Amino acid sequence: MSGAGGGGGPVERGFPHLETVRAAITALYRRLSPDGVRAYATSLAPAEAAFADTDDLYPGAQRVAGALVEHLRLPRARIVVGFRRMEHAAAVELTAGPEYFVELNDRFRTHRRDIAAALSHEITHVLLHRLGLEFPGTRANEILTDTVTAYLGAGWLLLDAFRQDALSSQKLGYLTPEEFGYVLAQRALDFDEDPSVWFTSPQAYTAYTEGRARALADRRRPPLAGAGWTARHRYARDRRRALEHPGAVTGPGDGYAFRDGPGGPRVEFPCPVCHQRIRVPVRGRTRARCGLCRTVLECDT
Repeated sequence: MSGAGGGGGPVERGFPHLETVRAAITALYRRLSPDGVRAYATSLAPAEAAFADTDDLYPGAQRVAGALVEHLRLPRARIVVGFRRMEHAAAVELTAGPEYFVELNDRFRTHRRDIAAALSHEITHVLLHRLGLEFPGTRANEILTDTVTAYLGAGWLLLDAFRQDALSSQKLGYLTPEEFGYVLAQRALDFDEDPSVWFTSPQAYTAYTEGRARALADRRRPPLAGAGWTARHRYARDRRRALEHPGAVTGPGDGYAFRDGPGGPRVEFPCPVCHQRIRVPVRGRTRARCGLCRTVLECDT
């Protein structure tokens, strides 16, 4: 049994789980392959997730669950949706299938606009179960689930469920709002998509813009050619030290490190798309191809 977090308590903010999020994206590319990931290039459409207060509860929940099963490309998976009182927002019973039982918190009987968001997390649990992809520890595994939900085109629903006012707040999932924004922005950059037009929550839009700024910063770190002047200056200083002291490892603040190799010094840095580590010779302007996601990167090493 796996559950999705949510509720009206204090909302954690910022990027405390960023390393786990990046590891989740790497693991997803390793498990699905670049072509497998790109099969999800189109997000779940808002119309498929829409749930009006006038819709019948159980048929409506089954309809949305079916749309998510189809979007996540789950073969022969039938989701049976029920409602009960519970601490978490939702839970799913992970079995061998072909039927999976998802239970939603009773509050969704009257908060139907967020049923699709709660279901998106739980049905992604089913996908990961079938793929055999998991992280050790409950919290890391839930962060993996949130990350995959967002990166495969259904997680914008989870961020849009984040709402705050003077008296209350609601957030679904285990990522912070800004981390959801980061993953959605990574996806948007990789698949040329703008999920912000679907947000109904002003707080979700703000969190997305903050996450997008962090995602863009990933693509402006040296030795990538698009790095800013200050970062390039710092990189040149670290490179000089590495050349003067072979074998030294420097520059951890920007994610890169210099290492001595048989053909001279090499710089190692994370791919801004899949976050797999890339290692290339230090020799000025060059192109590097990520061995995992196959992205070609313009570099100035």
